[in-house]
Amino acid sequence: MFYVKERLNDSMEISIEITDENVFCRCPMCAVEVMVDIAEILGDGESDLFGTAIYCSECSKKIRAGGSCDEHK
Repeated sequence: MFYVKERLNDSMEISIEITDENVFCRCPMCAVEVMVDIAEILGDGESDLFGTAIYCSECSKKIRAGGSCDEHK
């Protein structure tokens, strides 16, 4: 089991198990929250959490079409 841990103060700490339902990031173009399948992203053996950006589906479509995405409209 993998988990994240954060100390809130000197007497309190929280731990949350990482699952296939609770990993998210923000689209680097529009900041929309994107759910991430971490196994799929890291499964190629070359990606890492710090150097990987996940785009939302709308920005991905616009990028593939040769456009840009400043925000959803």
